[in-house]
Amino acid sequence: MTERGFIILDFGSQFTQLIARRLREIGYYSEIHAFNYPLDKIKAKNPFGIILSGGPNSVYELNSPRRDIKELLEISPILGVCYGMQLIAHQLGGQVEKSDHREYGLNRIAWRETLGAIPADQQVWMSHGDVVRQAPPGFQVVGVSDSGHVAAIKGPRAWGLQFHPEVSHTFKGTEILRAFAHRECHAEPTWNAPHISEVLLKDIQAKVAPGEHVLCALSGGVDSSVVAALLTKALGHDRVHCVFVDNGLLRKNEFEDVMSAYREIGLNVKGVNASKEFLEALKGKIDPEEKRKAIGRVFIEVFEKSYDHRLNIQFLAQGTLYPDVIESVSSVGGSVTIKSHHNVGGLPEKMKLKLIEPVRELFKDEVRKIGASLGLPAAMLARHPFPGPGLAIRCLGEVTPEKLEVLKNCDDIFISFLREKKLYSEIWQAFCVLLPVKTVGVQGDSRTYDNVLSLRAVTSNDGMTADWYPFDFNFLREVSNQITNKVRGVNRVVYDITSKPPGTIEWE
Repeated sequence: MTERGFIILDFGSQFTQLIARRLREIGYYSEIHAFNYPLDKIKAKNPFGIILSGGPNSVYELNSPRRDIKELLEISPILGVCYGMQLIAHQLGGQVEKSDHREYGLNRIAWRETLGAIPADQQVWMSHGDVVRQAPPGFQVVGVSDSGHVAAIKGPRAWGLQFHPEVSHTFKGTEILRAFAHRECHAEPTWNAPHISEVLLKDIQAKVAPGEHVLCALSGGVDSSVVAALLTKALGHDRVHCVFVDNGLLRKNEFEDVMSAYREIGLNVKGVNASKEFLEALKGKIDPEEKRKAIGRVFIEVFEKSYDHRLNIQFLAQGTLYPDVIESVSSVGGSVTIKSHHNVGGLPEKMKLKLIEPVRELFKDEVRKIGASLGLPAAMLARHPFPGPGLAIRCLGEVTPEKLEVLKNCDDIFISFLREKKLYSEIWQAFCVLLPVKTVGVQGDSRTYDNVLSLRAVTSNDGMTADWYPFDFNFLREVSNQITNKVRGVNRVVYDITSKPPGTIEWE
């Protein structure tokens, strides 16, 4: 995107993405880059401000990640968070050292300078073992923790915070980010759904030349649906060729229902039944990464056959989101890939098409707001996220038609029950996982030896973190009874109470 905003340099904090989210929530575009993002690229973006994230290192260690603070200050005001504050202090003449009293979790700080709506005595979330013992020349200590540590400093064009304003545990933490953006950077909040839509439409029109066409891969989910609507509005109905593939891994009746919804919103869409090809490719595969790669390969083959090659199609459009990118590629480079995503990578290289991903730098809730501004139906935008590999990664172990049938029926009962009890909209994502485990049961006075099914339901804002939904026990009892009574092949139901982290939302 060419939008002016804030640049966040990532020094390895687990909360870096939350800084970007909070800034966007209060109306400021922000993007994350590795801590060593080239200086000339930062200058070219002309950011309102630069934010240095936290991180696990100590600034006085030989191999700790560094940036020249003075160079950055010549471009924009700087806000340093935790490690970022220590880096500012260390480089500008202050003193940073290991603390004899580490501070992790909830703490309180006393402000010596008022910042608007922020209380003088504030609850914050800290996570540090080093402290700024002495602020740099020209800086004031404006906040002190309960333990007497420096909690906030302020100097010429630079603020430093020893706590995390971006996490929900810090009371009115967003107000601190707002104060920095407004008071120090003099930035006006303009990042909202209509504005984002306008920026995206212009980006699409600038990228796709007149006369060029786009092939759009639809999954039935919110992201690809919004991308298709954006492309259609930007380029016109006849230049956007949408393909929705029935890969045999969709939920019960989903192909027919989604195709009908797509036609109602006016997309130029073609449905392709390729169930046989996908199931054949998955035969014998147990490892989740192998399953994902096999599905991605077949998608390429199906797409290559799905459109009229006489058309001047130059682009493949996908609904890749920011969390997809973050999980697949570390922004710092030092962490491992959590899992590959079907829509992050080199599909266009094999298809000889250029890639266009209009919402690649956005979070799910931002995409939903854009969809609403485009007039997409609320029912379509409220759909829970559904993975590109579909039920293949919810059917643990080898995927077979018989297992898929069991899983589809269980999923249908669970989701229908959520809607009936008016719980669907309270939950970010809910689904069933068929485990490769069999247990002994008693049904109809007979012994059974059937599969275990796990229910999964989480709450989240963007999929970056998630918590399990606290169902009433009676709800779980009713769902379990319906599944074990109505679906042959399942005789035991469990509920997954794992948050993200340490787990991911999907099991594979």
